[in-house]
Amino acid sequence: MRFRPCIDLHDGQVKQIVGGSLRDDEVPETNFASPHSPAYYAELYRRDNLPGGHVIKLGPGNEEAAREALAAYPDGLHVGGGIDADNAAQWLDWGAQAVIATSYVFRDGSLQQQNLERLADTAGPDRLVLDLSCAPEPDGRYVVATDRWQRRTDFTIDPQGLERLSSYCFEFLIHATQVEGKRAGVDAELIALLADSTPLPTTYAGGVKDLADVEIIEKTGQGRLDYTVGSALDIFGGDGVRYEDLVNRST
Repeated sequence: MRFRPCIDLHDGQVKQIVGGSLRDDEVPETNFASPHSPAYYAELYRRDNLPGGHVIKLGPGNEEAAREALAAYPDGLHVGGGIDADNAAQWLDWGAQAVIATSYVFRDGSLQQQNLERLADTAGPDRLVLDLSCAPEPDGRYVVATDRWQRRTDFTIDPQGLERLSSYCFEFLIHATQVEGKRAGVDAELIALLADSTPLPTTYAGGVKDLADVEIIEKTGQGRLDYTVGSALDIFGGDGVRYEDLVNRST
């Protein structure tokens, strides 16, 4: 189990945003806006030997900021946000260790198999991460949510679904949509499901408020899941988790 750091970009600035509050032409609910550059965080992660962190472009206007982060930690960061078969190779050339895809693969309420195959062919399965934003259904299932988590697809997160995707990528990044950015605790049911179901290395994101939540991820996740921490982290203005403590846990 490893700590995977993040650099979330909105309007070219490093921010921590409540994911479900992102809307077109609306100001999102922002927990933190950093005075530091994307390169500052990338250099920090490089110094502390934390590969595999993710740079997420939350909407337009973030390309330059993302490239700045990749240049500061070449082949050390994954990049996501608007990734498709036409631009994936370019982001890899710009220094991304891997590309992260969501909306290109899941759109119009369903998995787009042709797009998935095109993207895997372009990036290579060994350099493609699938970001599966998981929304709970009343019947206890989790399904992939898209369009800034406002639209639920018909793709169920279960052993069969994850196995189906596993030949096209080398890793899953899982966002728990109902708790992301809220610092109110992790989704233990989703964590347990992933621990029992995932055939690939998987990073869980969403809801961490303190080290006790990190312990839940470790125990409930059976040590199989990596994790990321956003708004609760002191380097992002939080007071629940110290970055130094997570670095020490990962060494």
